[in-house]
Amino acid sequence: MKKNNNLFIFLCFLSFILLVLTYSNHFHNAFQFDDGGIIVDNIFIRDLHNIPLFFKDARMHSSNPQNQTYRPLTSASLAIDYWLGNGLHSTFYFHLSTFLWYVVQCILMFFFYLKVFDTARQHEWNRYIALFAVSWYGLHTANAETINYIYQRCDSLSTLMVVAGFFLYAYFPKWRNRYLYLIPVALGMFIKEPTAMFAPILFFYIMFIEKNYSLRDSFRLKNILTGLKGSLPAFIVCIFLSVFVRSMMSSTYIPGGTSWFQYLITQPFVILRYFITFFLPVNLSADTDWKLVAGILDVRVIVGIFFILAMLSIAYHASKKQETRPITFGIFWFFLALIPTSSIIPLAEVTNDHRMFFPFVGLMLSVCWYLGLLIIKHEKSIRQKLSVRMLIIMTTLTILGGHAYGTYQRNKVWHTGESLWYDVTVKSPLNGRGMMNYGITQMGKGKYQTALEYFEKALALTPHYSYLHINMGILMGAMNKPAEAEKYFKNALRYSPQEPEPYFYYARWLKNQNRQSEAIPLLQRAVQLSPAHSSAQKLLNEILTRQKTLKGQAEAAGKTVPTVENYINLSLQYHREGRYRDSINTCKKALEIKPDYDLAYNNICAAYNELKMWDKAIEACTKGLKINPSFQIMKNNLAKAQQQRVLQGSKK
Repeated sequence: MKKNNNLFIFLCFLSFILLVLTYSNHFHNAFQFDDGGIIVDNIFIRDLHNIPLFFKDARMHSSNPQNQTYRPLTSASLAIDYWLGNGLHSTFYFHLSTFLWYVVQCILMFFFYLKVFDTARQHEWNRYIALFAVSWYGLHTANAETINYIYQRCDSLSTLMVVAGFFLYAYFPKWRNRYLYLIPVALGMFIKEPTAMFAPILFFYIMFIEKNYSLRDSFRLKNILTGLKGSLPAFIVCIFLSVFVRSMMSSTYIPGGTSWFQYLITQPFVILRYFITFFLPVNLSADTDWKLVAGILDVRVIVGIFFILAMLSIAYHASKKQETRPITFGIFWFFLALIPTSSIIPLAEVTNDHRMFFPFVGLMLSVCWYLGLLIIKHEKSIRQKLSVRMLIIMTTLTILGGHAYGTYQRNKVWHTGESLWYDVTVKSPLNGRGMMNYGITQMGKGKYQTALEYFEKALALTPHYSYLHINMGILMGAMNKPAEAEKYFKNALRYSPQEPEPYFYYARWLKNQNRQSEAIPLLQRAVQLSPAHSSAQKLLNEILTRQKTLKGQAEAAGKTVPTVENYINLSLQYHREGRYRDSINTCKKALEIKPDYDLAYNNICAAYNELKMWDKAIEACTKGLKINPSFQIMKNNLAKAQQQRVLQGSKK
């Protein structure tokens, strides 16, 4: 027994080392996707004193109003990592904390799996089966999509809380009356809402594992009441917190989907994709190009429904015997964990690889226990034949080694925006967002023509995508095409008037065009829409500070050195601030020094136009044009005044 213990401890250590080596190249991977609005541009995660605010106001969660959901513990964990890393200079602490909690989850999963296996059938090999299961899960290539995506720690941490709840429930039955097993579940609800599926999963754990009911027995009223009695506290907590979390979400939060019916009938085939990916994770994509099916007669709907019925049939037959009931329980875990993302709640993306993280806990339990029973069934041959033992060892190493290699490669893909989005363009060629994001990486490297090609491909796929028009505006600006740039920025505003990004990027471009006064109201609107938008707030403060400085300089110069140039500069500052009468009076002082100063008359005309005093505007421009008949801006101001006076007269 001591020899076996030493072997088992060695294998545990080996599994841990392999996990660390597999993820050793991911600790400095870049912020990606929603990390931008939730971490990089979110001013509130930059101060630990803001942590209480995360529990009070969902708007603190992201600088993007559409993503302002209520996940305060997720935001708090990001704020702590920001503090540990002393800012956003490195992603190391963000990745480190996610990875360490992932290790904790695997450890708790081992003990939970072992408890389930031992309840079904006692055998000395159960711990090896459980170790293989958590090693496979820890190294699983599909899970790299969650572990590398910093914000999606909400999936890994909420799954950890569910597993922790089951660990406490299974190993400390005397604590159940104190409901201590519900503490991690309650915490998980403040991380991500799918934690609520703990309650129905617990119901079936009680039915299949603790009470040893078959699926057929589970339909009897007496047994249903037994299961509900044991899981009722969990249902109460999960339902109450689900309602609370929903009530705390920002009114601007949008799940992103459209037709709930189309989304629902698409999901059976999506679930089949997840199932296949469990065994063959070869086509992972950070942003797929899957679309909703057109109707219920689509062959994919039929295939998906057939798959679900086949899985339920397997679950039914497996539930007939005590030793195979963990297979049934794992299948139910798989389906129940997918309900929040694969049912009637339409989300923006039809499928997402990080959504597999929570369901795979149950699927891994089913698959590995099936394999374990197969091995136990042939125990005699295994003990007698070296060739059989070698076959099992080689198969184990192939599975774990294959996933370790795949995960290591996915870590490389997630390393930079360029590598990630190029991978998306290859695997999801109909994804306009993927094309755009790869184009952004090329624009950042100064490869404007390449960026334009990808942006144009994206426009053909998603012509009304506001972020794409923003980036087209930025690109046109970089290519010195200001008229086209402004057209795209205005398109972005038209397509997404309730998002801060179009206002911010248009304002930033206007500032670079020396049109600061036009940028200010856009930035104010951006900050109004998203108080967490640090970049908009910073740029607004920068422009206001600069204007205040220029105004002070102009006022000082106007008083100490009363030249026509200083008066004109001061008049422009007043005009930008909307102080049109002060602008007019300052220009009149300039005319006292230089009566034939055409620019002063132009500024007076422009100010009177803003005041809608058309006659005085016409008078000023007429005088100015006598001095300088070729002054085009003044001609435009005069034309505006004359046109508005005519319109005003026709209304009367």
